[in-house]
Amino acid sequence: MEKIENIRKKIDEIDEEILKLLNLRAKQVKKIFEIKSKKNKPLFDPSRENRIIEKLIEKNKGILKPEDIKIIMETIFKVYRGMFREIVIAYLGPEGTFTHQAALAKFGEKAKYIPVKTIDEVFREVEKQRADYGVVPIENSIEGVVTHTLDVFVESDLKITSEILLEIHQFLLSKENSIKNVKKIYSHPQAIAQCRNWISENLPDIEIYETESTASAVKKTMKEKKSAAIGSEIAANMYNLNILAERIEDFRENFTRFLVIGNNFTERTGRDKTSILFSIKDRVGALHDILVPFKKEKINLTRIESRPSKKKAWEYVFFVDFIGHKDDESVRRALKDVEKSTVFLKVLGSYPMERR
Repeated sequence: MEKIENIRKKIDEIDEEILKLLNLRAKQVKKIFEIKSKKNKPLFDPSRENRIIEKLIEKNKGILKPEDIKIIMETIFKVYRGMFREIVIAYLGPEGTFTHQAALAKFGEKAKYIPVKTIDEVFREVEKQRADYGVVPIENSIEGVVTHTLDVFVESDLKITSEILLEIHQFLLSKENSIKNVKKIYSHPQAIAQCRNWISENLPDIEIYETESTASAVKKTMKEKKSAAIGSEIAANMYNLNILAERIEDFRENFTRFLVIGNNFTERTGRDKTSILFSIKDRVGALHDILVPFKKEKINLTRIESRPSKKKAWEYVFFVDFIGHKDDESVRRALKDVEKSTVFLKVLGSYPMERR
């Protein structure tokens, strides 16, 4: 059997070679950064990053799993992305929210983060070019769509550049040392809804108060005795609170999907999703006529939502997600036919599908 000292020596040699290659890669990234800066092109290129990951996964013949390759390469991207110029990210704050967690997962520690109080403000920071990108929640696998995010897209010209899927685990956080001492709970309405069964079984007589975010709930709990907040493990560490119960969400498959918004469309990767919104003419069969072109082109719709237009009573706008990129021939044909039956049609973005 080979001695452990010899194996470690080989690992050290490999690590030194990896370091050389990482520095070599950094030099090439710097050249691209300089070209992009001169041509005023976006620094974040999710389609390119996605293509690199998918290509390496296809070429992989070793014991690394696809998710291992994804984690390694995304970490490399995050380091290099902020190496030559700090990327500024606006997000629905405050610090310690799941949106903050999603932003960190996508852009890493080297980015500069601007927490704002509302989804509208996230859009505004990017529109006013005070931030390069924004991160907003769009839907939860249990509680459904975040309607306010949809509403802001109606008036905004920003584009969806990528998506983030974050597995959500809820924790009961408090300054108290025992769950028996807790008399009230604070949290965001969605977090409360995700833990409704657990609360009724474990704290049936508790007073529940809704807050604008899970982080706001944590801050309230820090000031009040006999209270607790439903929030993330990161928030517990950030605000030095005790975890009285962990993973209290009612369903194991609990994901929230976030969108990264920016000023540019993303190039196709071959594994893309497109989001559109439209308003239809007020006539019998109008919605049916909209859906027919997608069936004709064999395009898979993954979500359809309706929202009041807020301009006229009983008038609605529809939001649709489907598999494919706006530049795919089949998608081009479908959207051309769809446009004939709409009052207006807007492509919100085509972006790489996040690998679970």
